[in-house]
Amino acid sequence: MTENVLVTRGLTKRYGSYAAVDHVDITVPKGEIYGLVGRNGAGKTTIIRMVASQTIASEGEIELFGMTEERELRAARSRTGAMVEIPSFYPYLTARENLEYYRRQRGVAGAHVVEDALQQVGLADTGKKKFKAFSLGMKQRLGLALALMNRPDLLLLDEPINGLDPEGIVDFRNLLLELNRQYQTTILISSHILSELQNLATCYGFIDKGRMLEQLSAAELAEKCRDCLELRVGDAPRAAAILERELGYHDFEVLPSGVIRLYEGLGEPERITRLLVEQGISLAGMEHRGANLEDYFLNLIGGVHHG
Repeated sequence: MTENVLVTRGLTKRYGSYAAVDHVDITVPKGEIYGLVGRNGAGKTTIIRMVASQTIASEGEIELFGMTEERELRAARSRTGAMVEIPSFYPYLTARENLEYYRRQRGVAGAHVVEDALQQVGLADTGKKKFKAFSLGMKQRLGLALALMNRPDLLLLDEPINGLDPEGIVDFRNLLLELNRQYQTTILISSHILSELQNLATCYGFIDKGRMLEQLSAAELAEKCRDCLELRVGDAPRAAAILERELGYHDFEVLPSGVIRLYEGLGEPERITRLLVEQGISLAGMEHRGANLEDYFLNLIGGVHHG
């Protein structure tokens, strides 16, 4: 039986009559990298803040490492590390000095944890360089080092690659993959850079307007993002009905933009074209393509699926 590190049940956060997070159920299995996908304002940050106890939930339950009672959750959170935004490091202190300050403030035992964390994120050689002189990528790494200082079993990251240049994004990605593979660290990560999230995540949760739309594994996403024929037609609902009735196709998606994604019949585009033209359907274009995470998410919040 799979052990779940994090489970939420009906997790809700209200501000007056507005529900920023609305009865969200999340399941994060041990050892996974769980990608939280959603537009800005969808509720991703609020969810992570509630799990990290930086914001109090209005309703619902959080289970961490099998614990749900408040007293137990306080102990369980000692096994988590969170990076919701770059912490307020002191500009005239070095990386080591900043971490040592937080180590003492938080009561983390063992001075060696500072050096260990710096080694993990690749900042062990920064010497006397002050935080104010760090690049954004170095600042993000130091923020991650702070989150790792208590050697967490669960790492909570909200938009950790935001603002990084392409090289910094690749470095950060490889660092997270290494943490996951070498230390079996479970990671819950949100990012609006969906192409990069697809390079990291082993499972996903899709959030829109504070609600959980779907949870699925990377393998399930790959199956749903398989190759297709994308048809741009004048009357998508009627064209779909023709494909279903005349050719027996059932595995397709009709998008609001007048696009049909057809997942069967990929080897007979001429036959499809001829049929639609004969039936009086205007065909603006046909393209063989594969969907990605962004395509899937946009379809999820606005498309209709048949199959």
